[in-house]
Amino acid sequence: CIDSKGNTRPFGSQWRTKNCLDCSCGTEGIRCCSSYATPVDFDREKCERIFQKKTCSYKVVKKDDHTKECPVFAWVG
Repeated sequence: CIDSKGNTRPFGSQWRTKNCLDCSCGTEGIRCCSSYATPVDFDREKCERIFQKKTCSYKVVKKDDHTKECPVFAWVG
C-alpha cells in the first residue's frame, strides 16, 4: 500500500495519522477511520467540547471554567 504521503506500507501494518485517523493496509488497500469518539449528549448550555489533537480525544468542560469536566451521556465514533 502507498499512503497519502507516498510512503510504502506493508500488508497488515497499522498506523495513526497526524489528523487522528487509524489506518491499516490490507489486500483491498488502505482503510482509515476516526480514532476518537465524539461526545453528543451533554449539557450544551453549560458545557462545550474541546478536541485535544495531542491525545486525539475530546474533553467536555464547563464553558465558564475549563478546569471542570462535564458528564457525557453518549458518544459516537
